[in-house]
Amino acid sequence: MGFWDALVVIFLIAAVVWLRAQKYRKVGGKAPSSIAREPEIDREVEELRKRIAVLERIATDDRNEAELARKIESLRD
Repeated sequence: MGFWDALVVIFLIAAVVWLRAQKYRKVGGKAPSSIAREPEIDREVEELRKRIAVLERIATDDRNEAELARKIESLRD
């Protein structure tokens, strides 16, 4: 591949990237796959926040070991 061939290939790649960027800007700056998955991701983030809150509560509460073990077992169900 010569210099000019490489230059044409680089130009074509840049043109495709630029065209796709223009298309996604019209959609609101997000790729179509991310738009479709956004509610799913929001739901998963909310679920993870709840789980973290439970873990923080378990870690910071002053409880005896038996009660802590019981609480962990109840959360596994």
